[in-house]
Amino acid sequence: MTATAAESIDTEEISRFGALSQDWWNPEGPMRALHQMNPVRLRYIRDRICARIGTSPDEPNPLKSVQILDVGCGAGLLCEPLARLGATVTGIDASPEMIEAARAHAAGTGTPVDYRHTSAEDLAKSGARFDVVLAMEVVEHVADVDSLMAACCTLVRGGGVMVAATLNRTARSLVFGIGAAEYVLRWAPRGTHDWRKFLRPSELSRYLRDNGMAVSDITGIAYSPLAREWRAGRDVSINYVMAATKPTDL
Repeated sequence: MTATAAESIDTEEISRFGALSQDWWNPEGPMRALHQMNPVRLRYIRDRICARIGTSPDEPNPLKSVQILDVGCGAGLLCEPLARLGATVTGIDASPEMIEAARAHAAGTGTPVDYRHTSAEDLAKSGARFDVVLAMEVVEHVADVDSLMAACCTLVRGGGVMVAATLNRTARSLVFGIGAAEYVLRWAPRGTHDWRKFLRPSELSRYLRDNGMAVSDITGIAYSPLAREWRAGRDVSINYVMAATKPTDL
């Protein structure tokens, strides 16, 4: 299956990120901030799933048999560690270059991940359903958030979980999330983000609720200069992550 012209796909964004695919796994490369944030994102996802299915995060394979879909997976920064936690992982991306890089890296590490060049809309139409659907740092890069969120929520089976992460549309995110991160610290290439596409937590919550999901948690992710690491907490003024569940009868 290949990606078609789904409403959510922004071709300029796909081209921009596709050009970075070969350097995606370089922890000192253009996706350095994402690498640094990845442990926090992974812990949040793991703990939310474990709480839902009743397993301990300390078990050897706490996500065993859990079917996870990563929408906009890039080159697989989340897919591979989730697979190593025992999950059955599918990663989709609208960029063929990203999928190629993801498959090459997974082959090199021997990590079983099913990567597909397709869109969330097309996959939803196929009837595929998953226990967990992730939309991490992707909603701010699409042409139609309504279309993407409707497809992502459809892809969650009854009783399942969706986790989405993005940037809040605040003055702080404009100054620090774009100004400092892209132009001063060079954590991401210039032009990576468009502040106008950032979503407030209330807006993302509404998209989820309108598609039959119940929001269960909102957590901020902020950088600590003193500790020189990203941490989860109450501060949602720049980055945040949100978890929602679907009723079992949907």
